[in-house]
Amino acid sequence: MPVIATADDARVNRRRGSAADGVTFWHTLYLGTSRYNMAPGTPDPEMGKLFPMAFLVEQDPGSTASAHYHQADQFQLIVGGHGTMGTHEARPVTVHFAAKHTAYGPIRASTDAGVNYFTLRNGFDPGARFMTMPENRAALRSVPGRRHREAVVGPLADETGAILGPEPDGMGAWRYRAAAGERLIGPDPAWGLGQYWVVVEGSMTRDGQTIPPLSCVFVYPDDPPFNAFAGEAGVDVIAMQFPRS
Repeated sequence: MPVIATADDARVNRRRGSAADGVTFWHTLYLGTSRYNMAPGTPDPEMGKLFPMAFLVEQDPGSTASAHYHQADQFQLIVGGHGTMGTHEARPVTVHFAAKHTAYGPIRASTDAGVNYFTLRNGFDPGARFMTMPENRAALRSVPGRRHREAVVGPLADETGAILGPEPDGMGAWRYRAAAGERLIGPDPAWGLGQYWVVVEGSMTRDGQTIPPLSCVFVYPDDPPFNAFAGEAGVDVIAMQFPRS
């Protein structure tokens, strides 16, 4: 059954955070858990298992998150401010995918507005491993069968439909823009290993529940295709699907 996390519900989880490389930000947990919300002594969820993990990062103006990698596949969706991610422009609406053990970045926030982005994973990750640290570079080189896999699309203008892939293993992203009352039906989740839907503008409703801007939904691989209706002002929503691992 899909799990819905609204922006209103998530707002109480907003915390100040700083990473090992010194970058500072606001962190708002939507689904799962993270280092910035876990109580001391809490055991990590099991690595490699399906575990929705979603949060919004509001990276401080003028700050830089050093190049790094994670131990889980992830999508990032830029929803506010602007900056750069590696060599790519990062402003709404930009979708970035990095497979586990793929180094990417740095993420440089603009000096006037910072940069805001959702980080979306289908498995637990204990935190960024920065390439500025020799032990992290060595650990990355030692991963058996590792391959670099990264994809980015945007900033988007009026594009709709498939905007990234879909690839043979199910990785892909889609954009839906619908007028008030129009029905949205997503791709079959069985193609991949979980989907996120993030409302960029407007709203949508599902089973009587309103899903406002900057809210997200996780759809499990054994769920039926996600379906909802555009709200009174229409909706602009991005769906992102993880590859089968």
